[in-house]
Amino acid sequence: MAGYVRLSKEDEIKQLESESVQNQRELLKSYAEERGWIIHNIYVDEDYSGVDSMRPGFNQLLSDAEKGRFNIVVCKSQSRFTRDMEAVEKYIHNKFLLWGVRFISIVDNADTSVKSNKKARQINGLINEWYLEDLSENVKTVLNHKRINGHFIGAFPTYGYQKDPENHNHLIPDPVAAEVVRRIYALYLSGMGKGRISDLLNSEGIPNPAAYKKQGIRYSAYHCGSNGTKWTPTTISRILQEPNYVGDLAQGRKKKASYKSKKTQDVPKRDWIVVKDAHEPIIDRDMFELVQELRYQHTPCGARGTGKVHALNGKVKCMDCGSALNKYQMTYKGNRKYYLNCKLYRNRKLMCTAHSIRLDLLEQEVIRLLRRHIHEHYEMRSAGEYLGSDRCRQKKEACQTELSGLRQQLARATASFSELYSDKAAGVITVNDFARLSPQFQKDMALCEARISQLESLEAQKLDLDMIQRKIDNWLDFNELTRELVVGFIDFIKVGERNPVTKKQEIHITWLI
Repeated sequence: MAGYVRLSKEDEIKQLESESVQNQRELLKSYAEERGWIIHNIYVDEDYSGVDSMRPGFNQLLSDAEKGRFNIVVCKSQSRFTRDMEAVEKYIHNKFLLWGVRFISIVDNADTSVKSNKKARQINGLINEWYLEDLSENVKTVLNHKRINGHFIGAFPTYGYQKDPENHNHLIPDPVAAEVVRRIYALYLSGMGKGRISDLLNSEGIPNPAAYKKQGIRYSAYHCGSNGTKWTPTTISRILQEPNYVGDLAQGRKKKASYKSKKTQDVPKRDWIVVKDAHEPIIDRDMFELVQELRYQHTPCGARGTGKVHALNGKVKCMDCGSALNKYQMTYKGNRKYYLNCKLYRNRKLMCTAHSIRLDLLEQEVIRLLRRHIHEHYEMRSAGEYLGSDRCRQKKEACQTELSGLRQQLARATASFSELYSDKAAGVITVNDFARLSPQFQKDMALCEARISQLESLEAQKLDLDMIQRKIDNWLDFNELTRELVVGFIDFIKVGERNPVTKKQEIHITWLI
């Protein structure tokens, strides 16, 4: 005879002493001793669900049963053996009969030696499966409620964040990893490609997110040279599109195909549960949106093999058909030059003409037109003038309006909490009522205080006049064509076909600002 014992996490949470491993084991021993049966082994699985087919004790029991090492299997209840109806039919009603194994569950009187008992076993199987299905739906409802309320429920936070020691459902920046994230965004905006960024991080011995999570230690104490945990362009791409970095908590991105399966499916982005401003941002929202714009642009001007994104990447179009201009190179007498021409012509579809132009000459013309555009429409501003501009003023007013509303909300929540405390002290409400009501007030106050602190920090950053002045100087008095300048000023560039007589070629720029 063999016994089988299973304890799940749910049993521990509910503190079901009767379901403990020790109590189940003693029950099976007593049952065997009363009948004079010799116990071959008692197989045990702890912290496993009854629907999990990968239980080690369960699978060892099945293997030994097939080898004929015992002819009876005893469990406290059928649900201890399995809660999956398919497993009931597969093993209890099929394979055990073929292997000559009798199945007994003590509490619900299931016994395969009694033919009239089969319907009872099937009903037990259905009830156990319904229980699991209901439990799965209840758990989903609770988790979704937490997600909607901005509570982080994952086991591991997004790279760049860590769990708040005072509230594990709230994220705070991890100082070391967050700095790496900021650097990745800055490198990408400077024109560096994802492949080159990953190579740079690997050359500096910075562990990738998986290695950092696994080690649980600071970068200075770890070098990712020997275990193959390298940065890849795919990892960089995921970081560049992660909404959590602007303070938005995005959860519910995957779901299980079934409560019986551990396999997950991707959830469409429109169905994610996203809570705005749930935690402190690592990346400024304007910077994040600029990066998304760059990611989705075409790459006709990318310098293939160098890892450097060209300043005009994704901005150059054919004046006649509107297609992107693709890059190619030509070498004449050892002198290599890069050219652009129409995608439809380049792909030999012959739906358009070449519109060919040398890339370096196009750069020079764009620089000339950009300088002329700036000097015609802009004056050299100071940081103080910028802070007084309409756009900056509107942002500042919106921030101050939100701050004012939050401070009023915090004052109301504080007053309500004080009144609640006074009612408890005066005996108007019981201590239990106070304990039940006060956490919500405290939560509201904490959220208000966190958002106020975040907005005040942003306001302080905007008052960094030296930083603003440097940015203005770079934009209004530039020496080279940078990716930031092109993205900031130019929507797209149209290149016309070269006139075969005059050799002139029209270039038209549509400006953003």
